[in-house]
Amino acid sequence: MSDIIRFKGHAYILATSPRLASNRLTLKEGDSFAVLDRYGDTGTIGGGEQGIYHAGTRMLSHHELRLGKQRPLLLSSTVHERNAFVAVDLTNPDIQMEEEDRILQRGSIHIFRSMFLYQGAFYCRTRIQNYGEQALDSEVSFIFDADFADVFEVRGMRRKARGHRHVEVADRTVSLLYDGLDGITRRTRIDFSETPAEISPGSARFVLRLPAKRPFELLHTIAFDSGAVEAPSLARFEAHQRALVDQLQTPDVARVRSSNEQFNHWLARSSADLAMLVSHLPEGPYPYAGVPWFSTVFGRDGLITALQVLWLNPGLARGVLATLAACQASDEDPARDAEPGKILHEARQGEMANLGEVPYSRYYGSADSTPLFIILAAAYGERSGDEEFLRGLWPNVERALEWIDRYGDMDGDGFIEYARKRPDGLSNQGWKDSDDSVSHADGSLAPGPIALCEIQGYVYAAKRGAARLARMLGQAEQGRRLDEQAETLRGRFEDAFWLEDLQTYALALDGRKRPCRVRSSNPGHVLFSGLASPERARLTAASLTSEDLFSGWGVRTLGQGEMRYNPMSYHNGSVWPHDNAMIAAGLSQYGEMDGVERILAAMFDAASAVDLQRLPELFCGFARQGGQGPTLYPVACIPQAWSSGAVFMLLQASLGLRVHAQPARVVFDRPRLPPALPQVEVWGLAVGGAAVDLRLSRHPSGSVTVDVLDRRGKVEVGVLM
Repeated sequence: MSDIIRFKGHAYILATSPRLASNRLTLKEGDSFAVLDRYGDTGTIGGGEQGIYHAGTRMLSHHELRLGKQRPLLLSSTVHERNAFVAVDLTNPDIQMEEEDRILQRGSIHIFRSMFLYQGAFYCRTRIQNYGEQALDSEVSFIFDADFADVFEVRGMRRKARGHRHVEVADRTVSLLYDGLDGITRRTRIDFSETPAEISPGSARFVLRLPAKRPFELLHTIAFDSGAVEAPSLARFEAHQRALVDQLQTPDVARVRSSNEQFNHWLARSSADLAMLVSHLPEGPYPYAGVPWFSTVFGRDGLITALQVLWLNPGLARGVLATLAACQASDEDPARDAEPGKILHEARQGEMANLGEVPYSRYYGSADSTPLFIILAAAYGERSGDEEFLRGLWPNVERALEWIDRYGDMDGDGFIEYARKRPDGLSNQGWKDSDDSVSHADGSLAPGPIALCEIQGYVYAAKRGAARLARMLGQAEQGRRLDEQAETLRGRFEDAFWLEDLQTYALALDGRKRPCRVRSSNPGHVLFSGLASPERARLTAASLTSEDLFSGWGVRTLGQGEMRYNPMSYHNGSVWPHDNAMIAAGLSQYGEMDGVERILAAMFDAASAVDLQRLPELFCGFARQGGQGPTLYPVACIPQAWSSGAVFMLLQASLGLRVHAQPARVVFDRPRLPPALPQVEVWGLAVGGAAVDLRLSRHPSGSVTVDVLDRRGKVEVGVLM
C-alpha cells in the first residue's frame, strides 16, 4: 500500500508512513543533492524522496550497504558542521558464521562511511576494521539502482510515457543509462577501487579477508553525466574533500558571535546551510531555494534570501541580481506566464521541464519577484555603493518598472494584480502560492485577478528604491517622478485595503475589488515595505502579535479564528521562519521593538528545539505548550534558504541595524536584545572600503550599548535612541 494519498491534485503523507519517523541526512553541491537516511543509504524503508539527484533528475534511487546478507547496526551519523560530508558509524549484528560453528558477536567489526558531493559526482569511502583477536572473512555488498525519475515524478506527478533504461557492466564499473524522451541520455556511472567478486547491473559483492586490528578501505564514485569518472583513489578523495571544505568557507563575510552558545549554534548552522545551498552560476553566486523540492533557481526565494543577509554579505545580492537580470523576460509568452520586464519565478533542468510537461524550464508565474528585484537592487546600491554594477543593471530595473505599470496593473486601478495565463500554471502568484491561500471571511476562495496587500507594499518600496537609484545615477527627474508615484499608491492603498473593524489590512482585493476580510501575516510585509501609515502600522503590529495570529512559536500565516484556519495547512495557519523575519523587519522600521523581540525569542526557541538547530521551511501553527517543541510539518524542505537566512534578518531587525556605503556608516536605531542574548559581537563588517568590529551589550534596564572594538578605515558608527 502506498504511504502517499492524493486528493484534488495535492499529495499527503499518511500519518503511519515511515517517512515521518526517519530523520534524513542532506548534502548539496552545485546542481547535485543527496537525501540519505541515517545509515547513509537511500531507497530503503519509506524511501520516498530519498536519492541522489543531479540537474532535476534522481540519478540514484537505491544505494545500500550490506554486511553479509544483513544491514549493519547504526551507531551514529552526522553531517559535517560546514555540510561538507556525511559521516556514519556502523557495526555488525550477531552473525552466524556459515563455515564455522560459531557466532560473530555484535560489535566485532566497525564500519565507517564518509560521503560527499563534488563537481557532479558522489564520493563514498568505506573503512572496515576487525576489532576481534583473529582474522576473519566477511562479505560487503553495495545494492544500487537508478529510476531516473524527474523531481516532479518524485513529488507525485504521473507521466504517460517514459524513456528507455539500459545498463552496461565491466570489471569494476556499472553504468546505468536512461535515454530520455527529450533526446538527452542521462548516465550514472559507479566505479569501485577494487574488483568485486561479483558484479551485476544492481549490485557489487566483495569478499574480504579482514586482519585483526587493521583497517581495510574500499572507495567508489558515482558520477552523473559529465561528472568526474576517474578511477577512485584515496589521494583524490582527500584532495576533493579538502577542496570542498575550502569552497564552503566564506572568509569575506562578516562574522557574528553571541554570549549564548545555543544561539551561536543556530548562527553557525544557518551560515553553513546557506553556504551549501549557494551554487556558483556564470553570473555569480545564487542560493538555491531548498532541498529536496526546490534545489534550483527561484526568483522570489533568492531575492528574499539576499535581502536577509545583505548587511553581512552583499556579494550574494550581486550574484542574485546578475542572474535574474540575465533571465529577465523579453517577450509575451502565455505558456510561461512571461511578459517583457518580468522577473523569473523558477527555472528547471529536468526531462519534464524540457518537454513542456511542466511549465518550469523558465517560468515567470510570480507577481512579486519583479518589485522584489528592484527592492534588492536599491538596497544593494545603498549597502555597497557599487555604482559601476548598478549602471549596467539600470536598464533591467527600468524594464521591471515598465512591467509593473504596463502588465502588472491589469485593470489600470493603480494596484498590481495577477491571473495565470497558462491553465496549469500557479493560480496564486504571491509567496503563498497554494490554490487555497487567498480567501474571504466565509472561507470562499477569492476569484481573480487578485491584488495581494504585500505586493502593493513591494511596489511602493520598489519605486522608492528606484528613485534613490535614479538619483545615485544622476537621473534626478526620474527619481522625483518615481517618488510621486509611490505617494499616490500610498493614498490609494490606505483607502482600499484598511479594515477598520479588524484593525489591520485586508489580505487582498479579489477580481471584483472586494477586500478579503481575514487576519493574516501578509500585512506584516506591508510594514516591511514602509507603505503603512504610522498609526495603522501600530494597530497592525498589535494584530500580528495577538493570540489569534501569534502561536508562541511565531506569527501564523492565517489567524486561528478564520474559516480556513488549519495549523497543519501549508499556508493557512502554519508558521514560516522567513515570513516572521520579514514581519520583524517591518515592525523594526516602525519602532515596534517589543514585537521584534518577541518574534526573535520565539524563533530562537524553535531553532533550539529542532534537529541540528536547522529551522525548516515551515512548521505547524499549533499553540505553544509547555515542555514541547513546535509541531513539525512532515514534508517541509530542510534546509531551506530563506529559513536559513531568517536569523540574520531577525538579528538585524532587533538591532535596528542599517549599513550605508556612501558615506560609510553603521547605524543602530533603538537597538534591542532579548534577555537570552546579553551580548552580540560582529567582526569584519565591511563598509565602503573600511571595516569595523563591534560589541553590543544588553543592560538590566533593557538598553543596549555599542562598543567599537576595532576600526579599519573611515567608517562612522552611530546609535539612535
